[in-house]
Amino acid sequence: MDSVIDRYTRSRMLFGENFERIKSKTALIMGVGGVGSFVVDCLYRSGLTQITIVDKDHFDVTNQNRQIGAEHIGESKVQVLSKLYPGITPIADSITPLFLESFDILTFDYIVDAIDDIDAKIHIARRASTKPMGKYIVATGSAKKLDPLCIKVDSVWKSYGDKFARKFRDGLKKAGIKKPFKVVFSPEVPKCKELGSFSAVTASFGLTIASEIIQDILKEI
Repeated sequence: MDSVIDRYTRSRMLFGENFERIKSKTALIMGVGGVGSFVVDCLYRSGLTQITIVDKDHFDVTNQNRQIGAEHIGESKVQVLSKLYPGITPIADSITPLFLESFDILTFDYIVDAIDDIDAKIHIARRASTKPMGKYIVATGSAKKLDPLCIKVDSVWKSYGDKFARKFRDGLKKAGIKKPFKVVFSPEVPKCKELGSFSAVTASFGLTIASEIIQDILKEI
C-alpha cells in the first residue's frame, strides 16, 4: 500500500514503479479546446505534468458546452489553463510554418495535434510524423456526433467514415507525407450539418488520446 497520501496516491497504486517514468515524460498539446483541454487534464492528473500548450484563441460563451476553463470568457485559453494546472507552459500563438521553424516540437516525448485547421495539421505532420508510432497523435473530427463508443484509434491511413479525416488524408497525400501515425477518429454518421458539439464525444476524444500516451509509456522497457 502506498504510504504517501497526496494527489497521486491512487495513480501510484495503479502504475506502481512506472509512475516515475510517467512523471519524467514531456508532452506538447497543440489546441486546447474541447479535445485538447481534456488531454491536458487527464495527463496532468495522471502525473505527466511537464506539459506545454499552444493555442492563440480566447474563450467565448459558445465554448462553455465542452471546454475546460471556458467560464473565463474573453481570457486566453492557454493562460487560464496554466492557472488551473500549475507548472504547465502556455504559449499563446498560432500554428504556422514560421512557428514550427522557430519552435522545435520534436524535443517533446509526445506530440498531440488537437487543432481543427487542416492546413496547420499538415504543417505539423510534416515535422511530427518523423516521430515513432504512438509518440505523435492527431484528433480528427469530433463535432456533430453523439456516441463516444464509436471512437476508434488507428493509423491515419486506416481511418474511415469521417469527412474531416478524409480531407486531412487528402492533404497529407498532396504534401507527400506518407508515414503512418496515430489518429483518433469516429465513423459515426453526423447528427447535424452545423458544427454542433457534445462534450461526451469531444472529451472522450481527449481522454482517449491521453490513455494512448499513458499506455505507450507503460509499454516501454
